[in-house]
Amino acid sequence: MSSMEAISGRNVALTVVAPLAWGSTYVVTAALLPPGHPLWSAAIRALPAGLVLLLVVRRLPRGDQWWQAAVLGLANIGLFFPLLFLGAYRLPGGLAATVQATSPLVVTVLALLLLGERPVPARVGGALLGLLGVGLLVLEAPGGVDPIGLIGSVGSVAASALGFVLVKRWPVAGVPMTTLISWQLVAGGLVLLPLALLVEGAPPSIDGPALLGYLWIGGAGTVVAYYAWFTGLRRLPAGAVSLVGLLNPVTGTALGVLVAGEAFGWPQAVGTGLVVGGVLGGLALSRAARPEAPTVEPAPQPTWTRTSLDAAPVSVSTTRNRCSPV
Repeated sequence: MSSMEAISGRNVALTVVAPLAWGSTYVVTAALLPPGHPLWSAAIRALPAGLVLLLVVRRLPRGDQWWQAAVLGLANIGLFFPLLFLGAYRLPGGLAATVQATSPLVVTVLALLLLGERPVPARVGGALLGLLGVGLLVLEAPGGVDPIGLIGSVGSVAASALGFVLVKRWPVAGVPMTTLISWQLVAGGLVLLPLALLVEGAPPSIDGPALLGYLWIGGAGTVVAYYAWFTGLRRLPAGAVSLVGLLNPVTGTALGVLVAGEAFGWPQAVGTGLVVGGVLGGLALSRAARPEAPTVEPAPQPTWTRTSLDAAPVSVSTTRNRCSPV
């Protein structure tokens, strides 16, 4: 697909579901999930949901789809999930979500290198506005910035950006969406499970609130969100989809303030405004700037002249638009 793909309101609205759901991950992790288990949280989020979906679709990869699904699962799940939870555990929810605002710039570069998708100035401008909002929130983060948490958040951006671009590049993306998601979740979960056992030991105990948290991030935050996101990647340019992802930090910041009581001053307000303005302005301007397809004049059609039965054979001359004797 090219950068000329239609940016319709319906496709954008569907894609928006993903960052809104993902933005809730940070406050749900901090409030409900067992602390200090990013690998187990990632494995529990991915593998059960993937196995359930696989039982529903009842389809396994074939040929090259095996290694392509494995790579996509590693990038989008196996690396992205634990790095995301590492940032969620060690950073304030609003800050952890807002670091994801760097994703449009990373996706734009990778889409240019791997897809040949040329960056649209309006989208780049929107991404830079979002990045400026990131800077405001990072500088004003209470208690400073945990470097390990920040590395985890930045690493999750890099891993997911690569996975999102590869979804558009490889033929494996041609399978039904629920099938593609199930393969990735199972592949990523199978990587995470032994890693969690090796690094974190036995799984944490899961009480009622933790169960609710895992159900939310596994259902709405994974199955529903990835269906919306990957469907958007099929129908929209990669740069436009990543720009919509800037709504992730808006959700994370809002929930951090409302649920966790995180500080919200003028820097956060300005940063949030820049993010929203970057999304809306970037999509609107890139859509308005899309050149229309050239008009192709129809080819001239031959004109047939009725002749008598005794007339000489005729041939069609498309250059003179008439019939002439042979």
